[in-house]
Amino acid sequence: MKRALIIIDYQTDFVAGSLGFPAARALEAPICSRIDAARRAGDDVIFTMDTHSEDYLQTREGRALPIIHCIKGTPGWALFGRVAEKRTRKDTVIEKNAFGSLAFAKHLQHANYSSLTFCGVITEICVLSAAVLARAALPESEVIIDAACTAGPDPNAAVQALNGLEKLQMQIVNRW
Repeated sequence: MKRALIIIDYQTDFVAGSLGFPAARALEAPICSRIDAARRAGDDVIFTMDTHSEDYLQTREGRALPIIHCIKGTPGWALFGRVAEKRTRKDTVIEKNAFGSLAFAKHLQHANYSSLTFCGVITEICVLSAAVLARAALPESEVIIDAACTAGPDPNAAVQALNGLEKLQMQIVNRW
């Protein structure tokens, strides 16, 4: 049984930078605990990183969300705090320039995980996109979203996203 813990976009700009919000900062300790547990269990740890270039404001996303964030190589692009310290060389890191990533889905499909657990930000955008891609890539795998390890700036939208993911036969654990 091959399992993975997936940390979605827990980067400085989403926690303490241009798109930061208090609930994201509160995830640091729970995500670190999840990483420690995954390592003890021998599970893989995968990080996705929202990754943009200097022309971000000219992209579709940049025109709709004109807040510069996660520009590759900047301090805001880096993984945040103690979560960054938990990353090891053996962990997979997938850079993505959109909410979802086909490279991420292909990686999951190739690795053929039986169980995936999601943590990170933003629940109603990138966590949602990644979980839906995971379900498509591995339709027979267990997909779990740890609600205590995810957050979005709009708590109502985050709850609605979790409800939608549950309807897609994903398991939501540790609801608030």
